[in-house]
Amino acid sequence: MSGQNPYEQLGVTEASSFEDIQNARNRLFAEHQGDRKQLEKIEAAYDAVLMDRLRQRQEGKIKVPDRIRFPEKMVQATPSPTPIQPPTGPGWLQRLIDTPSRSDILLPAGILAALSALVLFVPATTLQQTGQAALILGVGSTFYFLFRKERKFGRAVLLSLVGMVLGLAIGYGLAEVLKAPLGMVKIQLEAFTLAVNFFVLWLISSFLR
Repeated sequence: MSGQNPYEQLGVTEASSFEDIQNARNRLFAEHQGDRKQLEKIEAAYDAVLMDRLRQRQEGKIKVPDRIRFPEKMVQATPSPTPIQPPTGPGWLQRLIDTPSRSDILLPAGILAALSALVLFVPATTLQQTGQAALILGVGSTFYFLFRKERKFGRAVLLSLVGMVLGLAIGYGLAEVLKAPLGMVKIQLEAFTLAVNFFVLWLISSFLR
């Protein structure tokens, strides 16, 4: 390498990019691995080339790419995350309303629908006993589904009892309204009231907590 300028020693020209110069240095280092004198000459040539490039850049002979001069312009601004809107409504209501999973909806629906079918199609002679048993099972299943969400015994009991009372009241009111137009008898009214009650219990067990 004696008698050569630093560029020739590295095998590059003054028009070579910095990446080309660095790659040439690494390639020569790999070729002369173990030859300490040669490695020192390569490193000296590399340093000389860098110093010359720095001088030319300071004199304005080399145009510095914008990606090096203004790196901040090349970085795309990170979009600010969309702020999450806080839930609206009273705090007690937010704590009461649930966002149920598919199983939280379908499982209570299946049980309470089965109880509704039971009281609607059971023989009239056994409706009273069957209806009482179905009502107990409906309230018990509502309590179970509510309790497993929050593990709050008192709240589950209260909501189950409120659901039963509310459901019976709504069912009785609807039955009275529909009694005349549909010509329903007492047995049918009782079965209808229980079926409406089971629907209300399903709403409470699925969408409250």
